[in-house]
Amino acid sequence: MSPQPRTPLGIGLIGLGHHGSRYARHLVQDLTDARLVAVSRRRVENNGLPAAPTVPCYADYHELIADPRVEAVVVVTPPALNREICEAVAQAKKALLVEKPLATTAEDARAIAQAATKSGQVMMTAQTLRFDAAVTALRERQAQVGTLQYLSLASRMEPHGMSEEGRGFSGRGCLLETGIHLLDLVRLLTGEDIHRVSCEMDLVPPEGAERRILGRLTTGSGLLCLLDVSRVTSGRVGRVELIGNEGQLSADWCGQRVVQVSARHGAGDWPTVAEPTVLRTLRAFVRSVRDGLPPPITIEDGKRAVEIAEACYASARQNGREVVVDYR
Repeated sequence: MSPQPRTPLGIGLIGLGHHGSRYARHLVQDLTDARLVAVSRRRVENNGLPAAPTVPCYADYHELIADPRVEAVVVVTPPALNREICEAVAQAKKALLVEKPLATTAEDARAIAQAATKSGQVMMTAQTLRFDAAVTALRERQAQVGTLQYLSLASRMEPHGMSEEGRGFSGRGCLLETGIHLLDLVRLLTGEDIHRVSCEMDLVPPEGAERRILGRLTTGSGLLCLLDVSRVTSGRVGRVELIGNEGQLSADWCGQRVVQVSARHGAGDWPTVAEPTVLRTLRAFVRSVRDGLPPPITIEDGKRAVEIAEACYASARQNGREVVVDYR
């Protein structure tokens, strides 16, 4: 007897802004083992989903969380709102996927992590860069560089879209908005936590939202990671370089390719085929919930990235003095 097909996982989506709409589109069009059963947004004249106009829309996210059809909640709201929403989901004991950054402060990130632990549910941070095709290809070839000597990471983007009041980053800027990906990626690629940081910013919150960060991150074993994050130029750069004793390997997620330089292993240049990282993130989350598996990116991972960012802000306030990261 063939196994009976399982009922798709009922997902409620909180947040239907530009990024939240991407999640909605994938949930409606691309997933067979999950379905969008409710959304929450401030304006409820319509749900804003032409492909699923009958999906109910709640102005109050508490009503979405309480909806019995909602088995799991995806939160794609300005991160300054995440703590209250995530704590409500945890209290309702429903699975949670929350878009990065987990929070705008280490204090809020720790509160979310504590609530997640108490809930006992599958809870995941959407650090979507982990699912990028170029990053995946880099990880597959990482052993060829030998023992890591240092890392260099860069994310540079256009300056538009950085109104901290409108975007809900609590007055903080591009380190949380885009640099949080790199802070998470360092931990993934090194297998270590960052122990110390030294950072300089063009503006230091609360004076203003930073648009340029240069930093030195040092892991527990002493491995150096160079950080370059900005929103000051035309065009985009997204790159990580691994420098090892047997070669160098770089991943370019804007250009979708991996390049190798090595006297021992030879040169290499491999294009990658991009797949929407939000879709891959959703698939991983749904698989974890349906199969009872640990999520590939935990709330703890999201918390630690925010704790590293908090140390970066503390260092910048002290003119780049080295600061020890406070993990709790």
